Amino acid sequence: MKYDILLIGGNGFVGRVLAAQLQAAGYSVLLPTRHLAAARELRMLPKVHLEEADVHEFDSLQELCSRIKPNGAVINLVGVLHDKPAEPYGKVFQAAHVGLPKNIITAMQLHGLKRFLHMSALGADSNGPSMYQRSKGDGAAVVKASNLDWAIFRPSVIFGAQDQFINLFAKLTKLFPAMPLANSKAQFQPVSVDDVASAFTMALKMPSTIHQEYDLAGPTVYTMKEIVEFAARKAHTRCVIIPVPAFVGYLQALAFEYLPVPTLMSRDNIASMKAPNILPLNGVDALTTVFGISRRTLEGMQ
Repeated sequence: MKYDILLIGGNGFVGRVLAAQLQAAGYSVLLPTRHLAAARELRMLPKVHLEEADVHEFDSLQELCSRIKPNGAVINLVGVLHDKPAEPYGKVFQAAHVGLPKNIITAMQLHGLKRFLHMSALGADSNGPSMYQRSKGDGAAVVKASNLDWAIFRPSVIFGAQDQFINLFAKLTKLFPAMPLANSKAQFQPVSVDDVASAFTMALKMPSTIHQEYDLAGPTVYTMKEIVEFAARKAHTRCVIIPVPAFVGYLQALAFEYLPVPTLMSRDNIASMKAPNILPLNGVDALTTVFGISRRTLEGMQ
């Protein structure tokens, strides 16, 4: 069977919402995952076919592309948040943010596929202050240099019912009556996962989005302190936020990196906060102006 969409990274937070929207729009979706057991909720979507596969293996990626209709599309949502320090970035960022897009492009070219939607990040910059931003910037550059009909999306922090940002702070405020917070004035413009998924879905039928790059952000700018305070209200907890100097945050992140649990915060995350994660001055609100989406607010989060 041939499918309309190859959704890479579709078993993540954004991918699950996007898969449902793509199905609702009438698309058949091929969704590779290394862990079928972790994709249980996606099995309820009849037009989404789960395939056990490792997209980091080129032969597997090429076989997946061979099963997409000639006028179909490939969507890449893959992103990782942590890596070991290296210049300009480590092997994990290299593989996920640069190497994978290169391989996707090659596999698409081998099978005559043209339409490619790629998830980057607001603040992605080959010369950015963090490894994450540099690798995301280099990945976007790879996409732009291709001969594909690409579109690139650069969201700010994405929020939703199952996000790992607001919900993380909500859990922490339940555990601690007081929370030391470095970079408390760092700025973010959180965007709804539903709005991001809608932009991807709508772009598939908008030829005007070909060779365009879109910043995706919500309607309101928040400081880190305001986001943590919101998370506390969401969790119905009382937590005193104590702003601390940046070097304290650096030491906290260093400690997190060496704990025998998934990393909550890394030094690279701290470095990313040096640049405001908001629409640039005179930047275009693509969700409203391009896609006609009435942006959801953080306060309306379910």
